[in-house]
Amino acid sequence: MFKPVFTITEAILKNLTTIASSVVTVENAPLIPKWEVSIRQEALLRNAHASTAIEGNPLTLDQVSQLAAGRNIMVQRKAKAEVLNYLKVLQDIPRMARDSISERTICMIHRELMHDVLDNSAECGVYRSVQVVVGNRLTGVVSFRPPSPREIPKLMEEFAAWHNAPAADRNSVLEAGICHYEFVRIHPFVDGNGRTARTLASLVLFRRGFDTKRFFALDDYYDSDRPGYYRALQSVSPDTLDITQWLEYFTRGVMVQIEQVRQRIIGLSLDVQKMKDFGQVALTERQMKIVEAVNKSQKITAGDIAAMFGISRQSALKEAGKLLEINVLTPVGKGRGAHYIRK
Repeated sequence: MFKPVFTITEAILKNLTTIASSVVTVENAPLIPKWEVSIRQEALLRNAHASTAIEGNPLTLDQVSQLAAGRNIMVQRKAKAEVLNYLKVLQDIPRMARDSISERTICMIHRELMHDVLDNSAECGVYRSVQVVVGNRLTGVVSFRPPSPREIPKLMEEFAAWHNAPAADRNSVLEAGICHYEFVRIHPFVDGNGRTARTLASLVLFRRGFDTKRFFALDDYYDSDRPGYYRALQSVSPDTLDITQWLEYFTRGVMVQIEQVRQRIIGLSLDVQKMKDFGQVALTERQMKIVEAVNKSQKITAGDIAAMFGISRQSALKEAGKLLEINVLTPVGKGRGAHYIRK
């Protein structure tokens, strides 16, 4: 029977404590529904871009955004399929979360992720029948040899049974991290195991009531330091299977990403209160992005706004004018040095 081996270190405990505090802020922040939709969509795009980029997909975040918007851009068929498949699966997480995560669910996720991606479509959603290795294709150095094909059915059965067993005291973040690593270790499919593992971790978090608003992009953390991501996965000794070091890395990633969301939410929440005081109901998406830019850089000019959206200076001044009216921003200086700061 599968039983993960790890120790709750001071680092893990500190990460989990910070995560819990940030989650409370995010879940209870007063946000206008329109803003929630915008933040959620941005996280979806960043996750899809990052997770496929880790596996070598060449598309930029802007190209991913265009594909998500339904635009037909000139890119390789496989690269396009990888992104669209990942977006579809991520969007489907709330529906999948209604049921337990069974082997059938995992195979379905892999089948949808790898549709029109694998050369042999018969390998989509089907456990591998050949031995594979993980390593550097250029040097030929093997860094990891997964279990043999004959071991996979039993390992996956035990893995699914562990996850679905009653465990009221199980921490959702640790569980997601354990599932992520164990799935990668088993490596049940010929290809696409990494993106399936990352999807599985997101599904576990959602099912356990973590980030129910779906605001944060954990895959962005992995993509920002791919060598660190792979080192953390490879830190587990094949003899002991002690995943403590991996869980330190995983919980730190969740902490970093959810803290970024928290800071963003705090800034927007202040604006919600100001708009309520002024009797307004919402800002446009452009105005929301202007406020976020000021929150990040402390100030913004009309030229910055014009460049941000590709609009004229006059249009930029109109956008800023609405924020001045509701006391979200205040002007500083005149002439070339004129800019706006938070009220």
